[in-house]
Amino acid sequence: MGLGRTDIWQTGLLHRPMPDILRAGTLADVPVTWLPDPGPFRFIADPFGIWHDDRLYLFAEAYDYRVKIGRIDVFILDRALNVTAHAPVLVEPWHLSYPVILRDRDGSFLMMPESGGSGMQRLYRATDFPYRWQAVEGCAFPGPMIDASPLFHDGRWWLFHTPWHERERPRVDTLHVAWADSLAGPWHPHPGNPVRRDIHSARPGGTPVAMDDGTIILPTQDCAHTYGGAITPLVITTLTPRAFAAHPLPPLAAPAAWRPATDGMHTLSAAGPVTLVDAKHTSRSVIRRAGVDIRRMARELIRRTPR
Repeated sequence: MGLGRTDIWQTGLLHRPMPDILRAGTLADVPVTWLPDPGPFRFIADPFGIWHDDRLYLFAEAYDYRVKIGRIDVFILDRALNVTAHAPVLVEPWHLSYPVILRDRDGSFLMMPESGGSGMQRLYRATDFPYRWQAVEGCAFPGPMIDASPLFHDGRWWLFHTPWHERERPRVDTLHVAWADSLAGPWHPHPGNPVRRDIHSARPGGTPVAMDDGTIILPTQDCAHTYGGAITPLVITTLTPRAFAAHPLPPLAAPAAWRPATDGMHTLSAAGPVTLVDAKHTSRSVIRRAGVDIRRMARELIRRTPR
């Protein structure tokens, strides 16, 4: 992001199931309901959701440029997609984002947010859904990961991700795969890793979906022109512990009707009858952004100064 350029993401709910959107290959004319604007220099992004007791629990990254560290919030919506409650549910000393939400075999709720700043990938279990979460001990993930996207398929778990420690290249053009018999691991890296290098269609951007024809479609991010410029559906035709084959479909871009949030899109996730999405507009207000950054640095300096 260049000097004075500030990405502001907003989260919406598309009134159509994700497989239907992927088959149509366009977001045009799909009705969308947007979450409320959190205010200047704040955004809500990386939405994932799950239905429970006739309510949609939407988890997302909540980010404030005044703090520059993400937390996980929950939005509770009724069947009419009205927000009935909103609260922060997971805060750590490190940045959190991309809160994939799952159900375990025993019915409990699991969350797998991006947590690479802690030095490892973490898995959380709800102790009081949706408000309280506890880290699951003993998980054997293959190191810290970016945008880890799990899928249970053919009797085992698969994990699509970009490695956190991708030093020699930007963290936007590499796809790795791992598999395990249990979500907690141990995870086995695919021998073909990286299975894909492509700035248009490698870094995950949402929930993998098993289609009726037996293929898997993984939303990936097209970052050729900007971070999170569009979603490229990646059709995975071969997925075994030793083989991988895939090809991209044309990218899904933010429609003009979403203006001003037409500068990018980097999450597409399934939630039953609706599909969750985020889209961005890029603010170019150098002076206002500089003011936010200066005040943040001043607060940090005061906090670190011995008294």
